Amino acid sequence: MILQRLALSNFRNYAQLDLDPAPGLNVFIGANAQGKSNLLEAIAMLGTGKSFRTSRDADLVRDGLELAVVGGDAQVRAGVVHLGCTIVRSGNRTRKTYTINGQGVRYARFLGSIRVVTFVPADLQLVAGPPALRRGLINIALAQDDRRYYHELARYGKALQQKNAMLRGTVPIDDELLAVYNNTLVETGTALMLAREHFVRELAREAQRIHAQWTGGAEHLVVSYAPSIKFEAPTAEAVAGAFEERLAEVAESERARKSSVAGPHRDDLTLELDGHSLAAYGSQGQGRTAVLALKVAEYTVMHDRSGEAPLLLLDDVLSELDAERAAAFLDGVGGYEQAFVTATHLPAGLPAAAATARVERATVSAC
Repeated sequence: MILQRLALSNFRNYAQLDLDPAPGLNVFIGANAQGKSNLLEAIAMLGTGKSFRTSRDADLVRDGLELAVVGGDAQVRAGVVHLGCTIVRSGNRTRKTYTINGQGVRYARFLGSIRVVTFVPADLQLVAGPPALRRGLINIALAQDDRRYYHELARYGKALQQKNAMLRGTVPIDDELLAVYNNTLVETGTALMLAREHFVRELAREAQRIHAQWTGGAEHLVVSYAPSIKFEAPTAEAVAGAFEERLAEVAESERARKSSVAGPHRDDLTLELDGHSLAAYGSQGQGRTAVLALKVAEYTVMHDRSGEAPLLLLDDVLSELDAERAAAFLDGVGGYEQAFVTATHLPAGLPAAAATARVERATVSAC
């Protein structure tokens, strides 16, 4: 998969931009607050339809204006696909629309048209941050990989919202309707947990392999799926049965707490280094290495599953790596089909084939 063209109009600090990225490694150099991260954010939106930096779509539109456009052409296995995302800001409301090859599509159809894997400094919170961050990593990867996963995730979220509204007393308790919500949660939640279990198993294997390469085998990284519902075997029957049993066990507790307390919305990942919690005992450098291994593993698994390489987007990934580790890392990603890296200065040990560009005041020019 190759992004052949990126076109921006009034996106963040870019009034207009028309960029033709190169295959292989693309490195954007520049001081902070010049627009490097904005480029990666725009590329990611062509895959996920959402910003990885903000939940406020209004922030994506250039100050004082009402409309921003992100467009791109990508060479995928089926041919060239033309993607577009338009953000319209009107008063306190913001609306996004999506197109594929000039035709308007719903978000669910747009998602995963191209696949992306991102690393941003905030991802370092994956080690010690809340479980929602780690669930988000799994959800974003699986939703791009399989639209059925996104469909089940959306159905689960809707049923959970309806059930919680009833438990809070927003609507009167109706035992029959509550049973319908629980049945939907079991059906969709089973699909989510099975998909997560299989994905994390592959992710863990690759993360362990990559981490061992980087550390020379001196440290042992273990990534594990920690489902809210404990099941004996990764089969639909076993997972659904365990979920139904758990819902029966917590029924009174949920009514007392006025909230759903069991289900994949409470799943987590565990990260251990040499048998100890990385969050509790790992250093900052160990955490960074583990997260980078996790992200490269995500790339590898998505590539293996789809047979098509995703775009790798790495924002400020080199800032805390010494020269030797940075050179080794760049040499590794330089062999990928297409990767984008931002840095404040030209890294030492940059592969000769890398394309470099300078970003200054939302202007991109060749180095």
